[in-house]
Amino acid sequence: MVIERRVRGKAAEGYWHYCQTVAGGSDGAGRLELRRTPGAGTRQAGPEGADAVIRSGMLFFIPTVLPVIEKLVKLQTVEVERAQLAQAARALPAETAQAQATLEKAQRESASLSDAMTREETLRTRLEREIKTHRDKATRYRTQLDTVTTPAQATAMEKEIAFAVAEVERLENEEFESLERTDQHETALAAARAQVEVAGNALDKTRERVGERQKENAARQAELNEERESLRTEIDADMLARFDRIAAHRGTAITKAQNQQCTGCRIGVRPQVWNQLRDGELLACDSCGRMLYWDPSMTPAEQPAGKQAPVNPDPPAMAKPRRLS
Repeated sequence: MVIERRVRGKAAEGYWHYCQTVAGGSDGAGRLELRRTPGAGTRQAGPEGADAVIRSGMLFFIPTVLPVIEKLVKLQTVEVERAQLAQAARALPAETAQAQATLEKAQRESASLSDAMTREETLRTRLEREIKTHRDKATRYRTQLDTVTTPAQATAMEKEIAFAVAEVERLENEEFESLERTDQHETALAAARAQVEVAGNALDKTRERVGERQKENAARQAELNEERESLRTEIDADMLARFDRIAAHRGTAITKAQNQQCTGCRIGVRPQVWNQLRDGELLACDSCGRMLYWDPSMTPAEQPAGKQAPVNPDPPAMAKPRRLS
């Protein structure tokens, strides 16, 4: 029995053909057969940078991501999380400030209603003094009315009495309206003071929550900083400088190539670049400049036999070819 391996395509494409040649059949002639390997689906050692999977007599070598790419991806993950934590840390004081502003607004509303009630009390005090003054005038004029000697004096006294009585009635109406406004202010003031208490409790809880989150963020930042420094020491200085330069300009420095597209800028890559990426190379995107890599684990799964993609019942119209004159 002679065992041989035949290669079809590139190893980076993950497609190796495994077969067995068996000599000496019943008719004395050699023949080639594919035998189902026991334990199908198990992994075996493959060439450098690849894993092997046996499925029904087929040996597939699946390329793995280069170590430098893995380290760069991990470093970028750390950098992105650090940036997110820093942004969250900057937003935490805003939560406290917002809760403080809500409390101050409720306090201003309560103080405004309290001042309004004070003004109404001052107004009623003045109205009561004026009412008393006009009542005293009316009483005095009625007393003098009995001592007048001429009709003209009597008419003048009666006019003064009528004016004093009208003023008393007007001022009493104003006092009644002031009392109504005071009742409304008292109801609103009670609600405003309740809102002040609620806002104060909310501010205390917000400060407590913000303090806890700041401690958690600080602890996580320390872990990330340690992991970041460890990763940076394992990466080549030139590659690290390139990574930092792209990240400072684009926000992220390395991204996957998927479906013949850069997932960072969503611009397609050239076929030659795509083939090189599938060979395991680390390249630069022609559009955004980010470092591009291909992840073999992102390749789409093969469709089961017998199941085909549905046919579009309404395909797009094809443009008619132009006649060249």
